Amino acid sequence: MVNLEELYLEVPPTKLRNINEKFCPSQTSPFWLWVGDRYFYGMPEKRFHGIYYKGKEKFYTQKEPDTPIIMFAPHHNWWDGMIGYDICNRIFKKEIRIMIEELNRFPLIRRGGAFSVNKKSPQASMPALKYAIDSLADLNNILYIFPEGIIKPPNHRPLELQTGMTYIAEKSAKKYGKIALMPVAVNYCFLRDNRPEILIEFGDIINLTKDDKIDRKEYTKYLGKVLEDLCDRQINDIHHGQLKNYEILYQSKLRWYRRIEQRLKKIEPRNSGI
Repeated sequence: MVNLEELYLEVPPTKLRNINEKFCPSQTSPFWLWVGDRYFYGMPEKRFHGIYYKGKEKFYTQKEPDTPIIMFAPHHNWWDGMIGYDICNRIFKKEIRIMIEELNRFPLIRRGGAFSVNKKSPQASMPALKYAIDSLADLNNILYIFPEGIIKPPNHRPLELQTGMTYIAEKSAKKYGKIALMPVAVNYCFLRDNRPEILIEFGDIINLTKDDKIDRKEYTKYLGKVLEDLCDRQINDIHHGQLKNYEILYQSKLRWYRRIEQRLKKIEPRNSGI
């Protein structure tokens, strides 16, 4: 039986287990991306009624085409990485680059764009940070980050980010001249169907240039506040049923009993005495 008290530990697994994991870069190819598409597209479609998103236009209107981009989102459950893959590959037609702790346990996902990170110490994580910066040289890549650094409970507040993402953004801005950061809110919820649905909202892009002088800790707090505000607005919209402007990435067909239900709703009652 799972001990609920141990679901959310504050210590990263590689630090907790004192693991010296060798750094492993991503290793994509057209064939393995095709395999990944079948796997990472199919699993959510089997388990969720629909996946919806809004704010996609900001990627094109608030970011210059030659600017690398980092997307950052909360990390609340097992599905987050897979949904990140779908965001990058299906919505924006780019390849994902995503840090995975203890990648040796899931080596095949390197083929989908994952690379390892060891959080045993700041020095141990440096190869992953440097690789993340280098990966942004290819504009076909999106660096997708969970900046809290560890899985947190759903809708956990406040969002306390680690400084690693700010380090990557600052160094990337100096290397490439400018970097774009886009916050992403992802919510898994039951709406009117018997299966959960996923709502994705993209926030306004933050541009950081090589000439910007930042305090790393303060900038990290600022990014955390931006992400938290976006997530809170999305939650508030869901609570009030304000679900306009979402586009459909995937929506399953109604099952036979739901189709009958929809037909019955269209039948006007007659001679009911009401």
